[in-house]
Amino acid sequence: MSPPLSRRCVLTSGLTALAGLSGVAGIHIATRNGLIPPDHFGLFGVGETLTYAAQRVLAGDRALAREFSRSDISKVVPVNGQAPEHDDYQRLLTDDFRGWQLKVDGLVARPRSFSLAELKSYPSNTQITHQACEEGWSFIAEWTGVRLSYVLDLVGVAPQARYAVFFPFDEFWESIDMADALHPQTFLAYGMNGRDLPIDHGAPVRVRVARQLGYKSIKYLSRLTITDTISAFGKGLGGANPESGYSWWAGI
Repeated sequence: MSPPLSRRCVLTSGLTALAGLSGVAGIHIATRNGLIPPDHFGLFGVGETLTYAAQRVLAGDRALAREFSRSDISKVVPVNGQAPEHDDYQRLLTDDFRGWQLKVDGLVARPRSFSLAELKSYPSNTQITHQACEEGWSFIAEWTGVRLSYVLDLVGVAPQARYAVFFPFDEFWESIDMADALHPQTFLAYGMNGRDLPIDHGAPVRVRVARQLGYKSIKYLSRLTITDTISAFGKGLGGANPESGYSWWAGI
């Protein structure tokens, strides 16, 4: 008698065969397993769904992005975008971010705000990873910060939570699923290449999502909301970049 198939084997086999199924059937499989991305609407919605679902199942939640050695750190680090002109950010910048706080709210047991000093007092971690960009702003850098999972443990994430939504001082908000939010390579980064995070790269704190393209690593972080739905935010697509035509799921 053959051994029973594991749930993962069944899912993997099903998603591998999705190319031969209709879009409706593929979305049914993804829906049944809770793998529908926020941007599943429109002309490219089926493709976005199948890409997200297949990668989540085949790669798994704990797959790691490649880490490099110090000799691989880029000599030139390109800058994409300038610091926010928002009055609140400019006031914080003038005061060396002493008054900056990260507000964490939503589906958490203990909503609170964290100062930069508090984040730096928690166990720090360092990674040397590739910041990949579709438009050529790619580089390798050393990032230092606190794991997002550590901060989420402090506030107590509700079981029904599905997304972490990041709001910066500019308009480029984004979101990730809880698998990436709790991943050990997802940081609240306050250091880069052995120094405080530079202004041009998102000071005082940015998100660093090593397993996704650079536009998911939001700079100039101000607020983090944990939620079970993205529909109430913006156009419901999961971020400013998806609203401009990019994929919500930007896995690498």
